[in-house]
Amino acid sequence: MFEGFDIWKLLAGLGIFLFGMYIMEESIKKLSGKSFRVLIRKYTTGKIKSILSGIFATSLLQSSSAVTLIILAFVGAGIMSMENAIGVILGSNIGTTITAWIVAFLGFKVSIESFALPIISIGGLGLIFLGNSEKYANISKLVVGFGFLFMGLDYMKVSMETFTKTLDITVLSDYGMFTYLGVGILLTAVMQSSSATIAIILTALNLKIISFDAAAAMVIGSNLGTTVTILLGAIKGIQVKKRVAFSHLVFNVVTGVIALVLMPVLIRLVLLMVDVTSNAVIGLALFHTIFNLLGVLLFLPFIKILATLLTRVFPDRKTSLTLYINNSTTDVAETAITTLLKETLHLAKKTLYHNLAILRIEQKLVFSNFEFISNHKAQNLSLAASYENLKLLQADIFTFAVGIQSNELTESESKDLNRYLHGARMALHSAKTLKDVGHNFDDFDNSDNKFLNEQYHNFRRRLMTTYVKLNTIIQGQESTDSTTLILKMIKELKLEDEAFLDNLTKAINDKQIENIDVSTAIIANRAFVQSERQVILAFKEFLLDEREIEIYDDVEEITGALSEH
Repeated sequence: MFEGFDIWKLLAGLGIFLFGMYIMEESIKKLSGKSFRVLIRKYTTGKIKSILSGIFATSLLQSSSAVTLIILAFVGAGIMSMENAIGVILGSNIGTTITAWIVAFLGFKVSIESFALPIISIGGLGLIFLGNSEKYANISKLVVGFGFLFMGLDYMKVSMETFTKTLDITVLSDYGMFTYLGVGILLTAVMQSSSATIAIILTALNLKIISFDAAAAMVIGSNLGTTVTILLGAIKGIQVKKRVAFSHLVFNVVTGVIALVLMPVLIRLVLLMVDVTSNAVIGLALFHTIFNLLGVLLFLPFIKILATLLTRVFPDRKTSLTLYINNSTTDVAETAITTLLKETLHLAKKTLYHNLAILRIEQKLVFSNFEFISNHKAQNLSLAASYENLKLLQADIFTFAVGIQSNELTESESKDLNRYLHGARMALHSAKTLKDVGHNFDDFDNSDNKFLNEQYHNFRRRLMTTYVKLNTIIQGQESTDSTTLILKMIKELKLEDEAFLDNLTKAINDKQIENIDVSTAIIANRAFVQSERQVILAFKEFLLDEREIEIYDDVEEITGALSEH
């Protein structure tokens, strides 16, 4: 039926177009950086300013999704109000129409190949010869991305021209507006880019595959399709993220319905300004802008009401990271200190989970006790979120401790309090120390160097061994006293450190490791040993009593003196 139609050229064109959009978005984000975010924050202090900022930001980044991510970060951090965030989102819907105007003005008026290839060559050569400068490398990527955008459009245009020669256009006239609306939604939802959908629609319209009315319906559908990706990303997100996503949904759905109802009127308005028989693509770009502008004008008076409504529908969840101190008072020092001990133990256990996750070790391989896992199981959080929670938990612990210190404490109570807080600090230091070299462990795991790869698995084995022993002490499963066990673990830690350095020395002599990787391996091992030592000493503060700690300190002092001689 479609003899000579090259579907691969169409798909390749679509892929190149999307890749060009991606490169442009990434390079602009890196070029703009902090100054761009400061600019957005500065100019989003009112409804009108927020809308204008949304238009400007989306026009610059060529991605409403990228702008939405920035807004999510600002709202989540409390830097931007929900009302102003909605304003930026409204503006981003106008800003995203800029792509249609660029394609309409340049994509079909001149020979695309005549300027796409020179642009790509300039950007590509710039990337090679100026790649040492991050600024010029990103400028070159931006140029390459712009060139790819039009190269992809050219591929789609050529393949669609072949398509029109074999297609009976009268067949398409049987389909109603809702079918074209659905196609627009589906294309955008699948490709996750309304810009790519608009490019396809403009190409089809330019080649008279579809009528202007059908193209208008597809454009409305593409606007609705953008909400699918955002909603999917917000399903398991925090409440603020859901509010932002649903504000986008409400705007696009309401605007889409209004545009469909008023489509004959809007098209007539476009016809008054543009001759669509000779400039159909310009007319469609204008239609796209008009109905988005109409939506913004309709929503502008109701931004505050929408923000209030969404806050009620998605209220902030009052979740507490603490398990014990949230239900306790600091009035009775003795009881409060006992509660504080439980909470600091909770922090230390969370630290173990966090550190295991850095080396991608499943909790059940270390903690076989069901009650331990069920009571303290970590949520499915990113490592960054997990570490932030540890810091917040430590802050809650120290705030609670300040309340305890307002009481008149005995010498023993004061010592216990300071000991538990010291243990909490050690636990968090352990998490941070290991987190800071987490990327090194990932590099070792993905390395084709046999020695580094073996050491990655060795680090995992060492961590599991230490934590299994810690768990037996926590659960009281060992008959040997805790002081002896902790001293033994510290000694084993030192022996493993020495063994690693011996293996590294041998690997260097046998040329099994590149010089550039030697210092990385040393730094990673040093951080690993420090992290293990810190978490062991944290549990020492929680699990040993005052007499046992004195014994431990005496033995450590004697051992240190002997090692010096």
